[in-house]
Amino acid sequence: MAREYEPQTVARAGAGAGVAIDEGLRSYMLRVYNYMTLGLVITGVVALFTASSPTMMTAIFTTPLKWVVFFAPLGFVFYFSARLHKMSAGAAQITFWLFAAVMGLSLSSIFVVYTGTSIARVFFITAGAFAAMSLYGYTTKRDLTGWGSFLFMGLIGIIIAMLVNIFLQSAMMHFVISVIGVLVFTGLTAYDTQRIKEEYYAGDGADVTTKKAISGALRLYLDFINLFIMLLHLFGGRE
Repeated sequence: MAREYEPQTVARAGAGAGVAIDEGLRSYMLRVYNYMTLGLVITGVVALFTASSPTMMTAIFTTPLKWVVFFAPLGFVFYFSARLHKMSAGAAQITFWLFAAVMGLSLSSIFVVYTGTSIARVFFITAGAFAAMSLYGYTTKRDLTGWGSFLFMGLIGIIIAMLVNIFLQSAMMHFVISVIGVLVFTGLTAYDTQRIKEEYYAGDGADVTTKKAISGALRLYLDFINLFIMLLHLFGGRE
């Protein structure tokens, strides 16, 4: 998604304010991860609830409504990116929670395709990989800015290949897309974490800080969900 805020250096304050800035940064990053985690919880609960209801599954996935559910999360992301500057912090939070719920509706279909055991296994694999790469992005002294264009091109390539494969239905292309997707979203996790860290500025007001945290949470949420889906394609046990 588009970067709503330009990174601002946290080194602009004097040395005496360094401790306060470090504490503020830790608090800010914790807030980002908390928003992301709560979004994942909402998605998981909605997906499980929907999958456990034959009536809802039939109403969604055997009618044209499935296309609305499929494309709605993408619409939310574009809307969020375009409107975040003009939203209040409260409206931004509500939009994020609604997005997470709609994503849950979309992901409920995986419970029809894959076994519950394999979904749980892949989820924990994803959580471990995500945590490792996000920690790397947060702690590394290496500038990951150069990764951005490469990863973005990879992301565009994945989207185009997925659209093409809707018509080709090639198992080999599906496998290649999944492998490349794992690499791209693993890299994006580290890249986005570093960018979110750099966007922190101790002088921001509460409203701006909250919107920055939600924006960062959305990016990491998308990295996690996409990494999970790609790994599920590779390692998920089918029903």
